[in-house]
Amino acid sequence: MTDRLEEMFARTRAEGRPALIPFLPAGWPELNDTVRLVEAAIEGGADAVEIGLPFSDPLGDGPVNQVAYEQAIKAGCNTETVFAAVAELRARGVRAPLLVMGYFNPVLAYGVNRFVEAAARAGVDGFIIVDLPPQEAAELEVPAREAGLHMVYLLAPTSTDDRIRLVAEHASGFIYCVSVVGITGARTEVSAELPEFIARVRARTDLPLAVGFGISAREHVAAVGKLADAAVVGSAFVRTIADATAPGRPDAVRAFVEEISGREPAPRS
Repeated sequence: MTDRLEEMFARTRAEGRPALIPFLPAGWPELNDTVRLVEAAIEGGADAVEIGLPFSDPLGDGPVNQVAYEQAIKAGCNTETVFAAVAELRARGVRAPLLVMGYFNPVLAYGVNRFVEAAARAGVDGFIIVDLPPQEAAELEVPAREAGLHMVYLLAPTSTDDRIRLVAEHASGFIYCVSVVGITGARTEVSAELPEFIARVRARTDLPLAVGFGISAREHVAAVGKLADAAVVGSAFVRTIADATAPGRPDAVRAFVEEISGREPAPRS
């Protein structure tokens, strides 16, 4: 089985740059927007995409993402439509890693084993379940690993060395390093705590490290690239979509990713 995340990090390391991973709430701004916006992001230079599974109580997300989730749920987005979008992207030839990011309640409601099977069938590469710590994750982690799906866990600057060690033992694909304490949202600069935090995590794992929360400009991506293997762009990406007209969303996404990556766009198929 092809490990798309491993291939991606091998490529970006060879190119001497961090992977760029935007976050897109599924089914938003309109239910059928997911496929075209993911494709536009990849055409603009995104290396992978985190697809947000909407949830009514997303405690780790800031106001921009909360509103997007609320609108997606009202539009009829659910677990089935998210997996259907991933399956359509794979059918259309998208090879970039696609990760489902969300909260454990919808997974539980859907049925854990059923969720894993449906995700694998659709072409999902892994899960980022924000409110599921590794010590409580066996119910999902075991079937996910058996299905060849990655479990990505989060660490924060306040994480103890024991917590870092625990996450390193359980994580696969990469570890998501939250750059600041608090909820998601664009910020003006990368945290001054980041170098020390990343060094502490590096000392305990060989897994790639991705940095997210507050990444909103090209200089942030460049700064992250000196320390970590990937930059995750959430609220700034979501706001770009929110500010665009319905017909102009794909072009706005492409332009934003081209700008924040500082690279030439990928050739359009």
